[in-house]
Amino acid sequence: MEGRLIRAGITHGDTNGVGYEVILKTFADERIVELCTPVIYGSLKIALYHQRMMNLPPVNFEVISRTEEAVEGKINLINCVDENIKVLPGQATQEAGVAAYRSLEAAMTDVKRGAIDTLLTAPINKYSIRSKAFHFPGHTEYLEAHFRENDRSGGSLMILMQEQLRVALVTGHIPLGDVKAQVTKERIVEKLNLFNVSLKQDFAIVRPRIAVLSLNPHAGDRGVLGSEEETVISPAIAEAEKCGLTVFGPYAAYGFFGSSTYTRFDGILAMYHDQGLIPFKALAMENGVNYTAGLPVVRTSPAHGTAYDIAGRNQASEESFRRALFVSMDIFRNRRIHRRITANPLQKQYVDRGGDNVKLDLTKEEPAE
Repeated sequence: MEGRLIRAGITHGDTNGVGYEVILKTFADERIVELCTPVIYGSLKIALYHQRMMNLPPVNFEVISRTEEAVEGKINLINCVDENIKVLPGQATQEAGVAAYRSLEAAMTDVKRGAIDTLLTAPINKYSIRSKAFHFPGHTEYLEAHFRENDRSGGSLMILMQEQLRVALVTGHIPLGDVKAQVTKERIVEKLNLFNVSLKQDFAIVRPRIAVLSLNPHAGDRGVLGSEEETVISPAIAEAEKCGLTVFGPYAAYGFFGSSTYTRFDGILAMYHDQGLIPFKALAMENGVNYTAGLPVVRTSPAHGTAYDIAGRNQASEESFRRALFVSMDIFRNRRIHRRITANPLQKQYVDRGGDNVKLDLTKEEPAE
């Protein structure tokens, strides 16, 4: 990787959504290829169809057959889906789901063999993409399963972020009725540890301050509205503190966000999907980024979905997608720096003084014997 630009793999997502629109609008700015070498997994024919349909500024694609052929200074594209599928903006179709899956699989193949450095996924429709091959609730679970198969990842963590606001989830894409059973002390401690490591290595925060939200209204009101805060969440926080983490809570979510208390922390751990995403998207819908921590590859995505209601109308903002690209590059660099500065930590040195091990102060010269 040394000596070349970051190679950014990009999937086109659902072809009936706003994926190609935000891709085309992002790469209409030719300066971006000075920062990275994009490789889009999709279809030139479908990309040009979206460009003409919405009269978007032209983007010059360099069509390649393998990622190793990617040209710096160009928008590279690998044709990996059926170019004859019918594009129906705003509609959930099986064809669009198959195209989204094939794009994702092609990118994942290159991720596993180290051909690309980062992965940026355009939005998919979770219903259309479902098949025997893709039986996951979303990208996050798909990626986690792939890396777990190779024993390269022990778990992942969904983080929604915007500048200094980072919201992570204990439970992700599961029914609300299943949340309580999955909010356990062990799971919370696991997610806190993943969050803490990510804040350090991915965001270069030396000593992260993490806030933990409650599960019940009013943080349970001492058991009146639920006991999980006292029996599960607080013990998990205590366990994390024993491991050296700086953790606070549990906080009632409505007051925590309503009073802007969230601005005092580097990260916020929510118990379930909507508890974290509703306030996040209210604060950062246009430029939020979805980041999957805990994986060996840097994976980001825009915080919005397929946006079927505006697909094909030239109304989608590319801000979130563009930020997802920039965030992926920042995190990739931060990880590389973190590896370098922690690769060879200074070992503790001792000298023998009369049978006692005495720690050697390396800032002073030892007197000559």
